[in-house]
Amino acid sequence: MEAETEKGLAVMLIDCYTNLQRIMVASDMQKEVAYQLRAVKAKLEALGVVTEDLDIH
Repeated sequence: MEAETEKGLAVMLIDCYTNLQRIMVASDMQKEVAYQLRAVKAKLEALGVVTEDLDIH
């Protein structure tokens, strides 16, 4: 079970790394950041995590 957790963590970190690279090279950085936020928010909400409390106002 621990190996599966480590692999899942590795996959998650690779996704974070590649997403940050996408932001860095995007022609419209703000648009890419907004897209990344929407994608992560959808994943969190699918897991039952309320994201409104995490938003910076």
